[in-house]
Amino acid sequence: MSNQARRKIARRLIPFLFLLYITAFIDRVNVSFAGLDMTRELHFSNEVFGFGAGIFFFGYCLLEIPGAMLAQSWSARKWIAAIMIVWGVLAGITGLIQTAAQFNAIRFLLGLAEGGFFPAVIVYLTHWFRQADRAKAIAMFMAAIPVSNAVGAPIAGLLLHLHWLGISGWRWLLILEGIPAFLCGIVTLFYLTDWPKDARWLSEGERAWISGELEREAREKAARRGHMSLLQAFRQPVVLALALSYFLINTTGYGINIWLPKMIQKLPGLTTMQVSLVAAIPSLCAIPAMLLVGWHSDRTGERKWHAALAAILAGVGLGLSQWVAGMPLLVVACFAIAVIGVMSYYPTFWALPTRFLDDSTAAASFGFINLIANFGGFAGPYMVGFLTDRTGTYVAGVMLLVSTAILSGLVLMLLRER
Repeated sequence: MSNQARRKIARRLIPFLFLLYITAFIDRVNVSFAGLDMTRELHFSNEVFGFGAGIFFFGYCLLEIPGAMLAQSWSARKWIAAIMIVWGVLAGITGLIQTAAQFNAIRFLLGLAEGGFFPAVIVYLTHWFRQADRAKAIAMFMAAIPVSNAVGAPIAGLLLHLHWLGISGWRWLLILEGIPAFLCGIVTLFYLTDWPKDARWLSEGERAWISGELEREAREKAARRGHMSLLQAFRQPVVLALALSYFLINTTGYGINIWLPKMIQKLPGLTTMQVSLVAAIPSLCAIPAMLLVGWHSDRTGERKWHAALAAILAGVGLGLSQWVAGMPLLVVACFAIAVIGVMSYYPTFWALPTRFLDDSTAAASFGFINLIANFGGFAGPYMVGFLTDRTGTYVAGVMLLVSTAILSGLVLMLLRER
């Protein structure tokens, strides 16, 4: 019964959530490919582009905690659907911008629209997967990040060559890639089920088994730790440490995501299409690594060291990319090591908060951690652009990303599980 229920749940939910996150992440980072031509056409400096790309996360952070709590107390299905419909419309409007002020405004609104999506999905997964299965489930869901980059890069390369109706390709890229989010939001309303007890696609015995397992885990955690208020949770050193670690790795991760196409553009002799294809290589390498780390973490039950060592690997890979500068194949290989490290950090990290907190408080902690962490989504892209304008090369910006990745791993190493 247990194996059958687990397989049914995974087959039903993970592929669809995976598709939603691919859509989300393509809409989040397609600006990195649009920037190959946008900055030249609109005369944006690196600092202006980095600020506009990163300001997304100021809007994004505003709905982190409310989004997680709504998913826990109201309906994850309805909340995710509403988020996707609104951000699909805004993503398309991004292709119409003319000035830096418009770019900043629409990126902020897009972040605001998308803000509750990720914590809502993480909370949703806790409604369906036991603690023992959670890292693997999160790994399969978050594998959408490297997949979206791998799939989105060649698509972006093709769309950049469109010039319909006298409109530039980078505009068509942003306009057309907003449509899937809108359509997926409508489908979400009819496809997802909020709770196992409502799942008609499970047998009565399977519904009873998974509901009983999740209730048992909740009782055991409550008995061990008692119930903490939200304010108490946010003041817990472990929650603050998790938020700091995730902020640091996000600084590195989004710095790579936003600037990787433009850094690869500096390699000699590449066309725009070739830049897009080469930018997909690190993400393709990260997909199996991310799934393997999540599987191994579930098998061993160890979370902290998996995530910490992955973060340090990301820093090592980025550092080596500067050491072998001038050798394009080795540079791309080092970027791949860095992306493998960043991506492998995520699934094991998100299995950590539920080890320390009861379910209702953990839901808010997901939002709080993601809120703090996603300021790294602004810091990484902006600081790389700022330092590049000041120094004339990407070296200083990349070394900043090296330091934040290594510090992220060190912060986790200092944690002690109770």
